[in-house]
Amino acid sequence: MFSTTGQFRAFLFGVAAAAAVTFVAIEAPWREATPRQVTPRGELAPQEETTIALFEATRDSVVSITTEKRVLDPYSRRAVEVPRGTGSGFIWDEDGHVVTNNHVIERASGAHVRLADGRVIQAELVGTAPEHDLAVLHIDAGLNAPPPLPIGESNSLSVGQSVVAIGNPFGLDWTLTTGIVSALDREIPTRDGATIEGLIQTDAAINPGNSGGPLIDSAGRLIGVNTAIFSPSGSSAGIGFAVPVDTVNRVVPQLIETGKYRPPVLGIRHSDRINRLAAMQGLEGVLVLGVEPGSPAAAAGLRAARQDASGRLVFGDIIIGIGDRAVASSTDLRDALDAYAPGDSVTIRVLRDGNEVELSAIREHGRRIGAVSEDIRLARGTAVKRDDPEPVTVV
Repeated sequence: MFSTTGQFRAFLFGVAAAAAVTFVAIEAPWREATPRQVTPRGELAPQEETTIALFEATRDSVVSITTEKRVLDPYSRRAVEVPRGTGSGFIWDEDGHVVTNNHVIERASGAHVRLADGRVIQAELVGTAPEHDLAVLHIDAGLNAPPPLPIGESNSLSVGQSVVAIGNPFGLDWTLTTGIVSALDREIPTRDGATIEGLIQTDAAINPGNSGGPLIDSAGRLIGVNTAIFSPSGSSAGIGFAVPVDTVNRVVPQLIETGKYRPPVLGIRHSDRINRLAAMQGLEGVLVLGVEPGSPAAAAGLRAARQDASGRLVFGDIIIGIGDRAVASSTDLRDALDAYAPGDSVTIRVLRDGNEVELSAIREHGRRIGAVSEDIRLARGTAVKRDDPEPVTVV
């Protein structure tokens, strides 16, 4: 029979021996392991150097936007601001204006802008243009304001040229993705059923949070504002869309000046309902219901519809084209005219007494007027009643 002391000593000896064996088994490979030799990188490829330089030159002009929503606290019964969403934007000018998407700030009660240097600044809403999914904010960044992003042009873009997108996808700030211009002149529907036309399609990865961020060419110039993706999953599938910078450069100055975008007009009156009724009778185009005195349309000689003694509509000019674009509806007319700036010369193709005629007009800023002032009857007797007024737009 072993004594207790002997058993305890034997136990300690066994533990020590096991520890020594374990130590040797673990320690020996660690002492023998050596890190692999690093292979020198060498020079970066020219394309890599260009991309790096482009990012470093433009990142300070890109911002992160966080929006808030005012809700009622169920306990205190007081209105409080809670985070609502995130998006991207970029510095437009030296006065502190920031451009983003309208859908980023839509229905928000407030917004904060975070700069690349970490500063967070409360933003003020300046104006929105939902029809182009654009919005302008203003921040006071003081003396250390970031520089505005250089502005390019989109009318000279080519499919296949390189682009980069910078933004904050999923809240991952200042993320750079690269790609090409995949296609031009795309169109997508908006939430209110309208259509945004002339979009740039790109395969640069765009995800939720990229909205409002810049699409930039290889020269570091803004060529578009990232606005949407096509994806069944909700994340990038290589099909993204950006509002072209030519549109941005036309809309944003008006938002800064007046808070609203008013497209240039010809000075004619037309009715969506009457155009639809005419289309049902096989007459496609926009019927000129009135010509504003002193307007570009009046100077160009456009003729308005009138009513004969029996109250039936006698057609005047029917607009069937603007420039090289066909016009079959009021939407076509609006989209075609929206591509022009005030002061541009516009070629208008009209049907007059069954013959096609070309006229020229110079556009001015837009406005809206009231409802149709008469009962206007089409040739087959369909009427638009005065007690159901149809808004008439001056375009």
